[in-house]
Amino acid sequence: MLAVSHKGSQGRQATRNSLEELAQLADTAGAAVVGKIIQQLPTPTHDFYIGKGKIQDLLALKSTNPYSVVIFDDELTPNQQKNLEDALEVKVIDRVALILDIFAKRARTHEGRLQVELAQHQYLLPRLAGQWSHLERLGGGIGTRGPGESQLETDRRLIKRKIQRLEEQTEEIRRRRAQYRQQRQRSGIPVAALVGYTNAGKSTLLNTLCKADAYADDKLFATLDPTTRRLTLPDNNTVLVTDTVGFIRKLPPAIVNAFRATLEELSEASLLLHVVDLSSPDATGQCQTVEDILRELGLADRPRLTVLNKIDLLAGEQYRDEKQALDYFAAQGGPVDAGTVYVSAAKGWGLNRLLEMISETLGKTAPASA
Repeated sequence: MLAVSHKGSQGRQATRNSLEELAQLADTAGAAVVGKIIQQLPTPTHDFYIGKGKIQDLLALKSTNPYSVVIFDDELTPNQQKNLEDALEVKVIDRVALILDIFAKRARTHEGRLQVELAQHQYLLPRLAGQWSHLERLGGGIGTRGPGESQLETDRRLIKRKIQRLEEQTEEIRRRRAQYRQQRQRSGIPVAALVGYTNAGKSTLLNTLCKADAYADDKLFATLDPTTRRLTLPDNNTVLVTDTVGFIRKLPPAIVNAFRATLEELSEASLLLHVVDLSSPDATGQCQTVEDILRELGLADRPRLTVLNKIDLLAGEQYRDEKQALDYFAAQGGPVDAGTVYVSAAKGWGLNRLLEMISETLGKTAPASA
């Protein structure tokens, strides 16, 4: 696994955090990580992303630490990927391809699989030439000769048609979702959408709050398909709580585009619940990533509460029960602001206060949305 820390990045520590996350993604995809490398460069190189000296280092590593795939932390251009595979003589993939592979495994509904397939085809289209080059390098013989330009152009046309069909199908999903949202609006029931970094505990929070059975796992991108459940608040009002796909740094544009039908659910939410994994050493960086993506989606000003989750994982003896845990945080100065609450979704700690805050916030926003 390899990353470049360069002038345009946020520093070596941010690159290190990103590379650690890439290792988690690789583990989720079923790969065994045998090495991690960071190269300091003014800017990634045009032809190889990394310097030629680092390519020689990678070739030398083959004899002492054999590997069959090299995963890069940034999206590679089709030309960079082809050049790297030629030089290293192993499969080369980037962060986008790895995330798409995980998405393909995780998608459980027809809608989710459709959106993933669209993102995969959009990613593959500009890389077709490199795919055929790989076949040509296999050597002579029946079934291994290069298909030639005409076959390549045929495949491009087929994929473009497939993308068009998938876009039409996802557009139909968008229309249906818009109709569902209109029905919800007519019912007058507000929607609270769970947002946050992948593996922050959104699905676990949904399950605990709503006594639901949404799939939850301690893995990146355990949930791709949105789930909505009804919740009765302390003031006896009802809210619909929607779980959404988790965010991640360097979220590929193809995925954002393919999942726009799902992400549009956020645009109709009365309230966003930003769930944060407080136990993560990179919690601050993950929060910033979520804030950046919400801003890109035009949701920066949407009413929200910040839910600092997994407080049970932070330390030992002082976290034996809910009261001790919450007392400990109160002694540290309490929440950062009035819109922040400490919880453990897994243990059910702090949820009474969260429910009160949801009631209070929706009560304030109801007149403006009426």
